[in-house]
Amino acid sequence: MVGRGPGDRRPQSGRLSPGATLDPVSSYVFRSQWRLPARPDRVYEALADVERYPAWWPQVRRARRLDDGSGELTCRSLLPYDLVFVMHRELEDSERFVLRARLEGDLNGTSQWSVTPDGDSTVAVFDEDVAVGSGTLRAAGRVLRPALRFNHDLMMRSGERGLRRYLRSGA
Repeated sequence: MVGRGPGDRRPQSGRLSPGATLDPVSSYVFRSQWRLPARPDRVYEALADVERYPAWWPQVRRARRLDDGSGELTCRSLLPYDLVFVMHRELEDSERFVLRARLEGDLNGTSQWSVTPDGDSTVAVFDEDVAVGSGTLRAAGRVLRPALRFNHDLMMRSGERGLRRYLRSGA
């Protein structure tokens, strides 16, 4: 995320690697890039409306607002468990099209969307630097690491497809 030093090596799109935190078994850095056929303001608006994520992102099973600056998400992909975490808004910049949140719960850390125009399309970059908070997942970290990588990649590809359909529908 923001403020990393010269030793930072970001993973390629959709890749999972040990994060910058102290526990390399339960820490992850994700980066995904979505190219979307819509205006940046429209993409930003859809990404900022977290409560609507379940309408277009199949793995986001539930999103509920807790207050003006936070909400709870429940996500589930192929692995047989739900990830439940609270997102606390840290930045919502509609001029630069940047959204950043602090996560607490089954995932702890930060996530950020950066939306930029690119010709006739828009690029949305998702960066996440998290540690697994769940005792069960943390304990099985080494064994589950490849499954978590696969699970995350699947979820991000599905999210991109879902957002494309959502944007085309004009919802």
